Amino acid sequence: MVSLPAVLRSNSLIPSTLPPKLVALFVGATSGIGEASLLAFAKTAVKPRAYFIGRSQTAADRILAECRSLNPAGEFIFIQKDVSLIRNVDEVCKEIKAKEKFINIMVLSAGVPVMDRRLTSENLHLLTATTYYSRLRFIANLLPLLRYSPSPLSHVVFVAGGGREGPLDSTDFPALRVPLLQIRGHLTSLITLGLEAVAKLAPEVTFVHDYPGTVKTPLMDHMDGLHGFVIRTYVALLGRWVCVPVEESGERHLYLATSARYPPAKGGEAGIGVEEGVTGVAVGSTGEVGSGVYSVGWDCESSGPQVIELLAGLREKGMVEEVWKHTEGEFERITGVSKGI
Repeated sequence: MVSLPAVLRSNSLIPSTLPPKLVALFVGATSGIGEASLLAFAKTAVKPRAYFIGRSQTAADRILAECRSLNPAGEFIFIQKDVSLIRNVDEVCKEIKAKEKFINIMVLSAGVPVMDRRLTSENLHLLTATTYYSRLRFIANLLPLLRYSPSPLSHVVFVAGGGREGPLDSTDFPALRVPLLQIRGHLTSLITLGLEAVAKLAPEVTFVHDYPGTVKTPLMDHMDGLHGFVIRTYVALLGRWVCVPVEESGERHLYLATSARYPPAKGGEAGIGVEEGVTGVAVGSTGEVGSGVYSVGWDCESSGPQVIELLAGLREKGMVEEVWKHTEGEFERITGVSKGI
């Protein structure tokens, strides 16, 4: 486990170790983990420029005021958009690409309750549209800005289910029919393999897929039915012992986004040096040290041998290629452009 003191020590080095004027993008940052990660970044970065995307202008106004109070020299830009739609993602990315030449950090945390099985207007399952397809579209669209940053720091943090990978139904990648009890493992594997596919195109970029643990966020209040009742009751009774405080989660995600413990596959160390008392460079999703794609738990530690073995089996079946072929196919069906704008 990477202890919270080690995380905080690493993050405290951001002003003196990383260059000023970092550019960051936080998708899904008007509440919960995304908001906490943005505030942790605002507190430490020197003269940064941070974009954050969400649906609530009211929440954004509050967060903008807090960011500017924490860092008067920083620039913080809110873009109001529903990112469950791929076409909306393209609009946001066009706006950012018109203003920026590079991006150093991308934190993707937008989500919806797992019970929500509705379809979007683009005929995607809302859960996978928000948690997988739209996030991969952000990465595909902005990959040139991530690859060609003048700073060696180029990290994508994908907040979902790292370490919870499970069987993947290759006949139903969008999870339209996958049973509820199997959907987490299916979606987690889909994400990790999708990131491995993108990493082949951009070995200069670090991709971290993490499970944040149980974090009490407003998303829990929107979980309907028995599942939502059970989760809220569990948190109410045991939250003091089992929940990760949202502020700690924000600090941990900033750590994942800046620590050299998670280097890209190409280019060596990128970020703040590994903290004393923390085991060296992390093991990647392939089981190799420093492979560029990392599946990690709430404690910032890499997934164990069981997950690595499961992913190896999926890889041997050609699932990395199949997942990416499917993903690009959905992008092309919806927008007419498969590889990003």
